[in-house]
Amino acid sequence: MSGVEWENTPVIYSCPVPRYPVLDTLFSSLLVDVIITVTHPEERAMITTRTASMLARYNAWANHLIFDAVAALPAGEATKERQSLFKNMIHTLNHNYVIDRIWQAHLEGREHGFAARNTPDHPPLADLWRAQQEMDRWYVAWSDALSDAALDERVSFTLIGGNRGVMTRGEILLHVVNHTSYHRGFVADLFYQVPARPPTTDLPVYLRETREG
Repeated sequence: MSGVEWENTPVIYSCPVPRYPVLDTLFSSLLVDVIITVTHPEERAMITTRTASMLARYNAWANHLIFDAVAALPAGEATKERQSLFKNMIHTLNHNYVIDRIWQAHLEGREHGFAARNTPDHPPLADLWRAQQEMDRWYVAWSDALSDAALDERVSFTLIGGNRGVMTRGEILLHVVNHTSYHRGFVADLFYQVPARPPTTDLPVYLRETREG
């Protein structure tokens, strides 16, 4: 189970997920229920700084691929409204950026200033890409600067919906990378609606390319 603590009370989240042909094999209904329960400290799996650094770099690498691919699409395709949770590719990528910023604020122990998980509109792709690169560099530098003990430190936070929780810094990084990968999958599905082929952003591909390089 997850290592998230929610004031000693199990919390059930229901997240609406639109149906896409590519994702039909993963979801059997329109709702995905994520049950988050309390675990004891000794049950937590701490990630090492080496793993944290790798995950932060992988996330930046995958973001670079997806942004480059979106930029290479024919004019208007990236902002064309489609059957998707965030309506178009750029707004979906903007959601990832907003969530990255929210968790950055939690890690730094400050307010993030967002009242929702996405902004009503999105900036131009080039501006969003500059902002996302800055954010990715922050996560890489942050992961490089921490010790193994610091990665296992608990961080208290309040989610957009008002629920309060506690996760270790390592668990937060795992969530950030997992969340970004999940929604890059949304963008990949939108590529097939163009139709176009999305880039391959799998972790094994990143590891192979970086190790060969």
